[in-house]
Order: sequence, then structure tokens, then C-alpha cells
Amino acid sequence: MIDTHCHIYLEQFDDDIRQVLNRAAGAGVSHIFMPAINFNSLSKMDDLHHSSLVFHKMAGIHPTEINDGIETTEEELYEYCQKDDIVAVGETGLDYHWSTDFKSEQKELLHTHCKVAKSLKKPIILHNRDSTEDMFDIIEEEQDGSLTGIWHCFNGSADEGKYAIDLGLELGIGGVLTFKNAGVDESVAQLPLKHMMLETDAPYLAPSPKRGKRNEPGFVQYTAKRLSEVLDLSLNEVLKETDKNALQIFGIQT
Repeated sequence: MIDTHCHIYLEQFDDDIRQVLNRAAGAGVSHIFMPAINFNSLSKMDDLHHSSLVFHKMAGIHPTEINDGIETTEEELYEYCQKDDIVAVGETGLDYHWSTDFKSEQKELLHTHCKVAKSLKKPIILHNRDSTEDMFDIIEEEQDGSLTGIWHCFNGSADEGKYAIDLGLELGIGGVLTFKNAGVDESVAQLPLKHMMLETDAPYLAPSPKRGKRNEPGFVQYTAKRLSEVLDLSLNEVLKETDKNALQIFGIQT
């Protein structure tokens, strides 16, 4: 199993990181992809090591960081993202849930992240909360055939999922898939597995039956199981396809 979106470097894991990583490896996780919240995230990522896990770094500015005054330039972002150990640009995107006062700043920085992603031919990792229409508008504007990326924590309708795929995006399937009454399972059931990959967003959004607890990479197994049920496929089929999709979009050779 591959966890394509995990903030394993955050302080929520400081007290038991070794046990968390051991549980992940024991559950069958092989790769953990780590999106940045800001550039300070990168040094924390470098401290992670485990004999059975491969860690991959991303660089970018989370949209809610912009609300707190964090800024960057295209030149600075490019400088971070062009490094060989950075596999993707992000996470970036739009978040209107906590505040709509910074829409223009968030949009501008999403454009910047898209430009850097295209110039480096690396995927962009998209956070989207209460902002789907604006996200689509920007991706449509930036898409010149070279932009690839993942709609992280996909929670849209089936039509929105299909449109995202048409725009060149893949879908990150996380714990929300397992939530009763969220409706994500109904949307995902109508979408092609070849455009999906698994994620946790740990320490956030733990899947059922761990909902309400701190999420961790080993819990990706519960999302994988639910995805196999939703698509009426074997767990092995789901893991084989989502692993392949993940390694392909990030350009990882195994």
C-alpha cells in the first residue's frame, strides 16, 4: 500500500513516531508521500527514516498558511521544488472554509504553484475546501497539456470527479470515503479506478473505524478495504492499481 498524502512529520507524531512507522510497515505500507505545509516542513521530513518505508518529499505553501501571512515568489518556490528529492509541488490549492478574506491571495499563489509544476514537470497536489468552482477555473486556465496533479481528499460529486479527470487530475481517495452519509462512496463508485490513489492525510481525517482518533499511515488499509467494497473489486486489485497509479504520477521507479 502507498499513502500518497501524509503529514507524518508533524508534532502530533513526536511522542511515538517509531511505533507509528512500525505499525505502517506492519500494515503493508511501502511508500509515504509527504506534502509540505510551508517550507519549514522540509527539514522535519529529513528526520524520518525506517528500514521498511520509503519517504518522498513535496514542497509548497498550504492555502491556509496564506491566511496567516506566509508568502512566496515563483522564483523561491521553483528553487525549492527543482531539487531532485522533491517529487511534487504542494500542497497548494484553495480553502474558503475558515475564511474568505484571502481568496485573491490564494488564487494568485495557486497560479504560481501551477506554473512551477509545469516548468518542472512535477505533479501539483491540490487542497480544495469549499472552493471547487474556483479550483476548476484555475486548473482549466493553467492546463496546457503539461499540468498533472492530484485532487487530494476527493469529496466531490461524480460529475466533478469526471471533470477533474478530464482536466488532467487524479483523485486522492482518503478517509472521507468511509464516512457514513458523506456521499463520497456514491461518487467514487461511478469513477474509474485507474485515476485513483490512496491517502490518509494523517494526522487528520482518520477513516472508520478509527474516526475521531489521530490518523496515521497504517490506517490507509481501512480506506483501501472500503474502496474495494465500493468498486466491487478484490482488495488485491485495488492495491495493485492504486500503487501503480501513485508511482506513475510521481515518476517513481521501483
